Amino acid sequence: MNDVSSQRGVDSIPSKISRPKYIGEPVQRLEDPRLLTGAGRFTSDIRLERMVHLAFVRSDQAHAKISEIDFGDALEMPGVLAIYTAGDFTDIPDISAPSRMKNYHATHCPVLARDVVRYVGEPVAVVVATDRYLAEDAATSIVVEYEPLGASSNVDGALAAGAVQLHDDVPGNLVLERVFATGEAPEQIAAASHVVEGRFRLKRKSPLAMENRAYVVDYDRGRDALTLYGSTQIPGVVRDELSRLLGMPGNRIRVVAPDVGGGFGGKGSIYPEEILVVAIARRLARPVKYVSDRLEDLTSTSQGFDEVVKARLAFDDDGTFIALEAEVIGDIGAYSIYPWTAALEPVQVASFLPGPYRTPHYWGRVRAVCTPKPPTGPYRGVGRPMAVFALERLVDKAAAHLGMDRAEIRRRNLVRPEEFPHRIGSGIIWNRSGFMECLEAAVETIDYAGFKKRQEAARKEGRWIGQGIGTYAELTGIGSRIAVAPGMPINTGSETATVRIDATGAVVAMFATASHGQSLETTLAQIVAEELGVRPEDVQIMQGDTAVAVHGTGTYASRSAVIGGGAAIKSTRSLLTKVKRVAGRLFDVDPDRVETGDGEIFVPGTNHRIRFADLARAVYSDMATLPLDARETLESQESFDPYLGTTTSSTHIAEVEIDPETLAIRLTRFVVAEDCGKMINPQVVDGQVHGGVAQGVGVALLEELQYDETGQLLSASLADYLIPTSAEVPHIEVIHLETELPDNPGGFRGMGEGGTIGAPAAIANAVADALAHLDLDITELPITPSKLHRLIVDKRATKDME
Repeated sequence: MNDVSSQRGVDSIPSKISRPKYIGEPVQRLEDPRLLTGAGRFTSDIRLERMVHLAFVRSDQAHAKISEIDFGDALEMPGVLAIYTAGDFTDIPDISAPSRMKNYHATHCPVLARDVVRYVGEPVAVVVATDRYLAEDAATSIVVEYEPLGASSNVDGALAAGAVQLHDDVPGNLVLERVFATGEAPEQIAAASHVVEGRFRLKRKSPLAMENRAYVVDYDRGRDALTLYGSTQIPGVVRDELSRLLGMPGNRIRVVAPDVGGGFGGKGSIYPEEILVVAIARRLARPVKYVSDRLEDLTSTSQGFDEVVKARLAFDDDGTFIALEAEVIGDIGAYSIYPWTAALEPVQVASFLPGPYRTPHYWGRVRAVCTPKPPTGPYRGVGRPMAVFALERLVDKAAAHLGMDRAEIRRRNLVRPEEFPHRIGSGIIWNRSGFMECLEAAVETIDYAGFKKRQEAARKEGRWIGQGIGTYAELTGIGSRIAVAPGMPINTGSETATVRIDATGAVVAMFATASHGQSLETTLAQIVAEELGVRPEDVQIMQGDTAVAVHGTGTYASRSAVIGGGAAIKSTRSLLTKVKRVAGRLFDVDPDRVETGDGEIFVPGTNHRIRFADLARAVYSDMATLPLDARETLESQESFDPYLGTTTSSTHIAEVEIDPETLAIRLTRFVVAEDCGKMINPQVVDGQVHGGVAQGVGVALLEELQYDETGQLLSASLADYLIPTSAEVPHIEVIHLETELPDNPGGFRGMGEGGTIGAPAAIANAVADALAHLDLDITELPITPSKLHRLIVDKRATKDME
């Protein structure tokens, strides 16, 4: 047998080669060269020959019957090719998100409003023109006549007896009702020595990605096949649903998510526009493009949160929690969004409400209510920001009630290391994570013990400063057991990876993930590189393309590192076994003696050494080097399903200063101690934490989609919908802990949503602490200077009446 190593003069090469480690290292992002030089390719960058453009006519009424649509003049305008209404797409079924959950009522959303509109911004008609400007001009000339039907835009009115129903098949506007019960919470609360309670509200938010939703369809008339380019987080789900709704085989539909400018959950659902661009491209047999503007994004992209939680916490004299009871009402908007269903957000509030604490008795009821507003859907943190805000406010109120230190009451109730795995009252199981360790690390870093002295000194100077803690746990990398529990129509709990070495020795790894800013090209390449023994820059990551994955649902819910990384490890290890087996034949040694590193394949202590390119040549091209039975395809495909998932935990501590005259709230310090298991790239983890906290600052202090009683959006521009800038976000100190690696192939925990989960509660508690001398309770977010003013005025009025 020929020894390939002899072809490279190996006698002069050292026999020992170090194997670099990439997991855990701050590898420079592989995406940066193209994204930082303007060479990225986003959907709106795509231009195709004969491409036409869409503009939508959207409802300006929240709930009304469509009497007439007059588009005669528009159809005659220059550049207009077609105008479509609901009657032109009767062959396309409505978008509906089914669930096997008890007491669940599915809604049915047409691709264009049919007979009735149910929120301001719902598409009613679509104009096709040779460019977007002409399409917009024609759309503004279309006249739609409505007959108002009335409806309440708040949940109390929607649930009231005799309220107008948005859907005939959703009785009482109640899409879902579910109860979680462990132990005897009502009885225990009634008998408890101490109880604190509150009514908490988290206002509706917009995901507000830098890039608005955008879609381009390239249609192949000869094959009746198409490629949909879209700013989506879930290309696999989009492909599968398009196949079902349009009756097309999946092998004729390719969905590609190119560079995507952020998602935050808002690009993680199916939208009517996605379906219509495809249907119109097939009908006209030419490319079609639609890019939403910021007004459309604010009024038609799914929105986040919007819940009210009424909760009571019972505890004994030493602060030990006994029972928790909660009523959760979620405003889900006009439709239950596909595939997540209306259960997604409000049910997760109730599921995660017990948090990281030992609470033997729990009762929680959740109701999801239809109102004439855009649908709610995934938003960074999903349910947990509301749950943590409500619970952490109750924990602070309990500490104040007993005159106990706020950190101490948490120490007494957090699940201890020896108590894992721990099942909370909703049924979620926490596996080992640094609940206590994160609290202690954050407290130590921020000089918690010395803050009271600083606060007292500031008060004497007339300054209002406060400090607040937000401690939480979340389930990440959720496997199939949890994913199918709500009865959703898809399984989101598994991922498949394919890793191959081609004939040139190049390494390609293919995933169904779809990055929208999480640095997955870098982190997945680090995993494959370390496992295989090459450099990260030698690995091409292909993702966001249904043509490279048999099945996959995309990127959301802090899953890509855990599930995608797990699949990467399994596939790469399987491929490495093949590499060693082939190399063993080439070197005439036991495959177990073969090692790899830095792009080389070698046998320690010998002069046997070749490059991956040499191995590939021997397998694929050089028929004289290996016998037929030793040549095998250098490719492996493996799936990973964590079944349940893994627990991530963190403690956030915020410090604020409030101007006594203007009531402006300024964050002065922010500390995060988090346990995300083994970090793949610390630089990326820091970036995710920083970005999440910035978003959490918006949740706590700025962002609010304000609707009037008729369902009209009052904050439909970035002049009214305020988001944090660098001026509002302080320097963020991050402490990383690895208390015990979870039981998955990489020892990874998800962490992409954590900043948004912990920050609002910490900031709310800090604001309440700063205002403690005024005896004000912070129960609604965002908390703004104008809202603080109303609280102070109301408090003074109450005292005057007393």
